[in-house]
Amino acid sequence: MPPAPSDLHRLSLAEASELIRTRKLSSAEYVRALADRIEALDPQVDAFITPTLDLAVDQARAADAEIDRGQWRGPLHGIPYALKDIYDTAGIATTGHSRVCIDRRPEQDATTVRRLREAGAVLMGKLATHEFAHGGPSFDLPWPPARNPWNTAHFTGGSSSGSGAAIAAGFVPLAMGSDTGGSIRGPASFCGISGLMPTFGLVSRAGVIPNSFSFDHCGPMARSAEDCAIALQGLAGFDHADAGSVRVPVPDYRGALAPDLSGLRIGAIRHYGEEDQPASPETLAAFEESLAVLRSLGASVSDARVRPLKESFDIKVIIAETEIYTIHQSALRSRPGDFGWDFLQRALPACLFTASDYFSATREHRRTVHQMSEIFDRFDLLVTVGQGPAPKLDVHDPLSFWRKPNLFTPSNVAAGPALVVCNGFSSTGLPIGLQLIGRPFEDATVLRAGHALQTVTDWHRRTPTLVAGGAKPALVPIARPTDAPEADARLRADCDRMAERAGLALDAGQRILLYRAAPYALEMIARLRTDHGFADAPANVFRFPSTLAQRAGAA
Repeated sequence: MPPAPSDLHRLSLAEASELIRTRKLSSAEYVRALADRIEALDPQVDAFITPTLDLAVDQARAADAEIDRGQWRGPLHGIPYALKDIYDTAGIATTGHSRVCIDRRPEQDATTVRRLREAGAVLMGKLATHEFAHGGPSFDLPWPPARNPWNTAHFTGGSSSGSGAAIAAGFVPLAMGSDTGGSIRGPASFCGISGLMPTFGLVSRAGVIPNSFSFDHCGPMARSAEDCAIALQGLAGFDHADAGSVRVPVPDYRGALAPDLSGLRIGAIRHYGEEDQPASPETLAAFEESLAVLRSLGASVSDARVRPLKESFDIKVIIAETEIYTIHQSALRSRPGDFGWDFLQRALPACLFTASDYFSATREHRRTVHQMSEIFDRFDLLVTVGQGPAPKLDVHDPLSFWRKPNLFTPSNVAAGPALVVCNGFSSTGLPIGLQLIGRPFEDATVLRAGHALQTVTDWHRRTPTLVAGGAKPALVPIARPTDAPEADARLRADCDRMAERAGLALDAGQRILLYRAAPYALEMIARLRTDHGFADAPANVFRFPSTLAQRAGAA
């Protein structure tokens, strides 16, 4: 029997799907219960930018009518979900959480949104993000940053911040995120949920506001690995509209789930959390405990080493910041004041990168992909620490993006799948994550391992306590800087010259942001390897569109 209406938010996607399929729960009843919860509790969490609750009730009623007629479409039929507000929705605002696009209403749905609609899923609304899936938890945007439901004074992770918060808070059983350098996996870690970054090219990005064409992935966020597998089944598949889409067979992801990991060779990348980006003692202890669980499930576990975090981070940042700067170049030239501080702190320094820097980074990108291929000759799966516990929301400094690497970025550079699952809780009651990394297009293996862990642990089933009318802790964000002590006079002059050459008309405050990050950006360039031969191709070598190749084959 289904839970009482007050407990429906605890259902996993898989559980709710079976109840709806067997008519023990109506989609409309489920949607109304979640809508009531959103209206009562989201003022504390700020997960939603644009709720579409009336639309959701209409879609749920239509789903119930179809199922009553014996027209069940599959496990997503009647399931409520929400979208990071970079996914285009026809006639519904898609803002990127930015003043720049505050009035933007697309004419058609993103491919993923269309596929979810065709599967019968029910749209509950659009969720908070970091500005254009970049930036950070900014307080100078039209909407506030999302808050962590486990402690609303703390950070959700980003940039799929509203998606992570909405799942953890029990507002929806499924949300769509995007991941360019950890933007699905960070919120999954900090919010205690499951988040899958699928293999590059497996899920269409068409109709999703881009961050980096080289590194963007679209993927599901949910309570469990099983829920992510169900969602991926409905999302995966080739799309002509996405230049990065890859035509590959789509396996039965849910059917591949099993509690037994016998024969699986796992490489434990300890140096990420012990050397490259030292994790908290609680995070390291939880990591070791999970390795023991994986062994008990039949897997063999041994140590593995890959490129240091900083090297992958340099590659990703030089490429991705160049790309997002180019995407928003027109607005950065004409209306820089409409962007938030955090976005500008990240994007403006890209004017310091040259074409040679970008080309060298893309060559290293290809080298990294080949190096990871060699690692996967020895291992079927790699495991690292995740993030956690979450820091307070108002201690965030946008400059931290440039100061330290991100432990999720290497998977974006390597382009394969990566899953974060909850790996326990800190002494303060905040979640801790675990990251599972797989070979490209072996998303099923990553999901299988995550599911196996969740068959013998209950971390993913825990929910935070939120009370209607509860107080939202006051936050005092750090002040925007008024000087840039990191930059000397010569460096400031060089920055001014490069900004002018790029056509940027920056005021004094915006120039300070550029000056602050410039030393770190230039250090990245200096660290980048340049020992490339004549024939070392970049990662973005030209390929004919697959439609042309098919026509040639037919001829």
